[in-house]
Amino acid sequence: MNDFTVILQDLLSHFRWLDLFDILLVSYLIYRILVILKGSRALHMLTGLSFLLLVLLFSKWLDLYTLDWLVTNFWSQIILALIILFQPEIRRVLVQIGLNPFKEGLLPLEGSRTLEEILKAINHLSNRKIGAVIVLEREIEIKETAELGLALDSIISKEILISIFETSSPIHDGAVIIRGNRIVSAGCFLPLSFNPSVNKKLGTRHRAAIGITEEGDAVVLVVSEETGKISVISGGVMSEDLKISEVRERLRLLLFKEKKPGFLRPVEKIKRPFAK
Repeated sequence: MNDFTVILQDLLSHFRWLDLFDILLVSYLIYRILVILKGSRALHMLTGLSFLLLVLLFSKWLDLYTLDWLVTNFWSQIILALIILFQPEIRRVLVQIGLNPFKEGLLPLEGSRTLEEILKAINHLSNRKIGAVIVLEREIEIKETAELGLALDSIISKEILISIFETSSPIHDGAVIIRGNRIVSAGCFLPLSFNPSVNKKLGTRHRAAIGITEEGDAVVLVVSEETGKISVISGGVMSEDLKISEVRERLRLLLFKEKKPGFLRPVEKIKRPFAK
């Protein structure tokens, strides 16, 4: 007991406020990375790495020379293979860490009017069970995806959005990308999500919408062609079967960072992971 007291006193005598800040900073970074990776394949990667580290420690502790030699000599190759296999997840973590948390108003000009035009179009498409995918850019522009579609540089209006997604339109199967107050591109094909936790019953439209939000900070609106249900997707998380009023609240919260009473009420409809 005396030895423990001496050790504790020695540690406290050398402890600085900067050490506390250092511990809190590292803890926060680990927490943020785990939050970002939650529900993705990368979380399994971290579990596997932890297991390998334990094997390495036990092999050294128990003097298991053969196992220690194998793990030590192939460690760099294992890390390289994991980086290649989990490149999308690693990119997602780096993107999320690099986001500016103080940036507000992602539809800076005429934001309310722009939002209402989008909502009117979504409501019309939902009532008629016309499938649609609308990508709302935030801080990160998805230029590569936009360039593969039909460049429009159009104003945002209910009529234009409806005409794009009408089944008679040659570009109705693709996504619309909105940047600021302009429709920059239509007929865009989004990267599919390969997250194993995504509900297998989801169609290509929803899986693609989830995929683009996993790679950046975009918010995506999806109208189901089969049911007419509206979904809002952000950060790989889907809130589905929302009423138009709930969609409005979700978008204001995500795009304008307007924290008003009751804005968190629709959150119970979030399905994580994407369960039925």
